[in-house]
Amino acid sequence: MMRIFLFLATNVAIMVVISIVFNLLGLSGTLDAQGINLDLNALLVMSAIIGMTGSVISLAMSKWTAKQAMGVQVIEQPQNTTEQWLIAIVSKQAQQAGIGMPEVGIFQAPEANAFATGMNRNSALVAVSTGLLQRMSNDEVEAVIGHEMTHVANGDMVTMALMQGVVNTFVYFFASIIGHVVDRVILQNERGHGMGYFMAQMIAQIALGFLASMLVMWFSRYREFKADAGGANLAGRNKMIGALRALQREYEPQDLPGQLAAFGINGSNVKSLFMSHPPLEERIAALQNIS
Repeated sequence: MMRIFLFLATNVAIMVVISIVFNLLGLSGTLDAQGINLDLNALLVMSAIIGMTGSVISLAMSKWTAKQAMGVQVIEQPQNTTEQWLIAIVSKQAQQAGIGMPEVGIFQAPEANAFATGMNRNSALVAVSTGLLQRMSNDEVEAVIGHEMTHVANGDMVTMALMQGVVNTFVYFFASIIGHVVDRVILQNERGHGMGYFMAQMIAQIALGFLASMLVMWFSRYREFKADAGGANLAGRNKMIGALRALQREYEPQDLPGQLAAFGINGSNVKSLFMSHPPLEERIAALQNIS
């Protein structure tokens, strides 16, 4: 809850700063002079509602969505030694990390993959693929689980969702201003919202969203290094390095759908800006450099 409060407070603070800057620079007057009579404060509030609502709802439904989209079978009562071992490892690491026991599940996929999701660090879901269990040793699987458990302990699911919400807020805000400028100044529409507004706003949202995604992906890469370090702490550095080496031997796994992709373990300069995961070699090197 504190993390959510801090991000909402940050969002409000940024909104206030933008409003003050617009007033100090006289941008509101400039827009009014061009016939663009916008209540920027109201637009900021509306943008925040639109930007944050989708992310919060997505986060709240993340466990249900994961189970449906990936066909995750939650282990209620372990049916074999593998499931017993998985439950034991997750339970042990949950105690080490100081978090509540998450749900543990398995999904059918030939690729070695895993993810964690959930709105609450004490009520999360950690799932592994059948390919992971088949292709990796117990030590490597333990390290992968440690990586995902660190995501849970760090509250990465909440942080990513809220960060996306903040980004969405300001993409919508500035796209709306661009739409009004195009509609009123360039196309000289004098009443209501013409087609130019909707087209310009849509194009601006796509363009600004594309640029803003670089910030979200930068944070995603940053938290992958943190999760690797956490996995090394929970399972052992050599096990974590071994798991990443095993991934290097794998062919590229398929992307997990939607927001789940940010919590999988799969990993030109421009292209790297939009990668959710750093190159595996960089992740291994970072672990090797830990003193």
